[in-house]
Amino acid sequence: MDELSIHIALNNGDCTTLYVFARRKNTLFKSEDAKEYGESPFQLQEGCMYDFELDKNSYYLQEDRDILTNSKSRQAISRGCISTGIYVGTYSIDVLQKEDNKKVGEVAFEIRSAKVGYRDDYRRMLEDITEFCTELLMQQSSPVIQRYEVDITKDPRSDYQRFAFVRSLVDSDSFADAMYQIQLSPVKRWIDSEEERQLCNVKRWGQHTLRQLARATNRVSLSNQHPLKDRFDTLPRCVPVAFRKETADIPENRFIKYVLRSFLTFCSSIQHHSKAGQRLKQEASLVCEKLLQYLSYPLFRNISEINVLPLNSPILQRKEGYREIFQKWLMFDMAARLTWQGGEDVYGAGKKDVARLYEYWLFFKLLDVLSQKFHIPSKSKEELIDCSNELNLTLKQGKMIMLSGIYETDSRKLNICFSYNRTFSYTDNYQLSGSWTRNFRPDYTLTIWPGDIASEEAEREELITHIHFDAKYRIEQLFLRDNTNKNNDEVSDDLSEMKREEERGTYKRADLLKMHAYKDAIRRTGGAYILYPGTENQVIHGFHEIIPGLGAFAISPKDYDKSIQAFLTFLDDVVDNFLNRTSLREKLAYHTYSVLSKNNNRSLREPLPEPYGANRDLLPDETYVLIGYYKNEQQLDWILKRKLYNTRTGSTNGSLHLSKEVISVRYLLLHGEGELLTGRLYKLLPKGPRIFSKEKLEKIGYKEPSGDYYLVYNIEGIPEPEFEGMKWDIRLLEGYKKGNLSASVFAVSLADLMKIKVFNEYEYTNET
Repeated sequence: MDELSIHIALNNGDCTTLYVFARRKNTLFKSEDAKEYGESPFQLQEGCMYDFELDKNSYYLQEDRDILTNSKSRQAISRGCISTGIYVGTYSIDVLQKEDNKKVGEVAFEIRSAKVGYRDDYRRMLEDITEFCTELLMQQSSPVIQRYEVDITKDPRSDYQRFAFVRSLVDSDSFADAMYQIQLSPVKRWIDSEEERQLCNVKRWGQHTLRQLARATNRVSLSNQHPLKDRFDTLPRCVPVAFRKETADIPENRFIKYVLRSFLTFCSSIQHHSKAGQRLKQEASLVCEKLLQYLSYPLFRNISEINVLPLNSPILQRKEGYREIFQKWLMFDMAARLTWQGGEDVYGAGKKDVARLYEYWLFFKLLDVLSQKFHIPSKSKEELIDCSNELNLTLKQGKMIMLSGIYETDSRKLNICFSYNRTFSYTDNYQLSGSWTRNFRPDYTLTIWPGDIASEEAEREELITHIHFDAKYRIEQLFLRDNTNKNNDEVSDDLSEMKREEERGTYKRADLLKMHAYKDAIRRTGGAYILYPGTENQVIHGFHEIIPGLGAFAISPKDYDKSIQAFLTFLDDVVDNFLNRTSLREKLAYHTYSVLSKNNNRSLREPLPEPYGANRDLLPDETYVLIGYYKNEQQLDWILKRKLYNTRTGSTNGSLHLSKEVISVRYLLLHGEGELLTGRLYKLLPKGPRIFSKEKLEKIGYKEPSGDYYLVYNIEGIPEPEFEGMKWDIRLLEGYKKGNLSASVFAVSLADLMKIKVFNEYEYTNET
């Protein structure tokens, strides 16, 4: 349908017709089954635009900048545009009189989700949330002592929240199946009974019946010809006869009838609430009709009223059908008393925000999954219920909920924290948790760090990892990668379409870009993933390990048990990655901490070899130079001829102490006695030094070694061209020991060495 006309009766006695025109085909509907779902029959679709016009120019629609805008011309104010954007649910529009801007009527639209099965999704998700919450409530106190009531003095919105929970119980498939099973195969019992029968209709005579021949009243005289005249003068007209019969009027069936009537009483009180709106009354009426239909089953026609609740009955606890209704009743009393602060966002004031409900539903599902996977204590779940004043579910969008525990394995102990709507605020302190740009608030965050330290310390030492998830109900299909086969024109067309989507308010690629924003802006983020009720699971790795990464997981209310499997596999892979102590993720975390914790603000702008190829690891701060000493020209000739440089090591005075800097030196800078300005820089072989004994050195021609052991370096040759012509004043080095040149063998970083480079040898010689 592309055009819709709606007749509106106004409260001033007049009437008008609203014409709505769809800009996109098959996005405008008049639903025949809307009443069954408590919806308006005039239905639009999210993410679409519509034009409208009233047939009378004396009226106009109340403008709403988010959805409805009128023509800017006063003469054409009865025309305008409706842009549904991401709104879902009942949208009521006031009809105003142009003359005095007074409200004279209203019209309601149902803005339906683009998802085909959103109605069923809404019901399933609300039912799951109800079950979870009432299970928590039953942990707090006994359901038998709770009582339901509707207070007409209170804001009806809280009662509507309770009603929505109760309706989810009654509308569930499990409730309908249970009632069908009870009607099909009700529990019955044989009982002893007695009734008055005429003597001619008594077929079996027992002792009790025979006694009544003499004792019963209301008797008649026998004629003289009667065969029993010689024994009885009279016989009773009727005698009581005992027999056994099957009956359904037993405590268990009385209880089922009591449950249905309890539900009916509650929903009826909601329906007749003095402050209830038309939408609420309509929905309550539908539930009442369904309950009355159940009560009209032939089974309940001859069932008497209950006087004792048979809560210990094995039938109620075990028999199919009865067991389910018994459980629903246990949940009902709690649900009728439950207030949910976040419920107003989902279905308050006529909304049916399936997308928001999907976010809440996923919280409970993820909570269950993570509780089982990581053994989060149940006491953490109980914090969701506040019993201080009235029963209140504290889950609300924008409020952080943290549930944490310790996951222990044979090889490692890990801290696990699951957060809902955790805010990562901007901070310029790198060592703190948060964002280095704007504030961010993912829907769910899974945080993992080693089990023996606090989260603050783990943040400082780069040992913590955050994995973020966002719920996106409206996404039907997600493409994380672009097609590499597209030409420039196709890429340009795609980008133009994205621009048009932004203008229409239906831009969905932003969801993927938001995951990139989480990954980039929130410190120590290992991954960011979309959760949506689709069919495709996609995970993109930063490299060949599971995290860091981006992706999307399809978790659907329709087929939850099957769709959750990919997410469970992902969790297993994440845990396996954290148990792998040689993972690249852990190495990257260490090197990030090692580099950033030094807070090195030094700058170096000198010509150096570029770090590529064989020199890829040439970082001036982490590349070391050995400052070596030679005592005479003969020793220098031996060094250059043999391409070996040796220095004493061991425990004697003047020996070189081994350190990672000394072991990993890349260059050798030689200076002789009295030689303060030197340019004798050589490149060493990368395989590192060796230990030579005194005897070994003598065999290869070294004259009169004074120590027992020597550290021997292999000289590769002249260094890179960038060092050509450079000279350095070794007196300015921190390790230089004045007056003891023979002990001046030490290692310095290349960055420190370049700072003492002599720029002008002529000026240096004059100063010296």
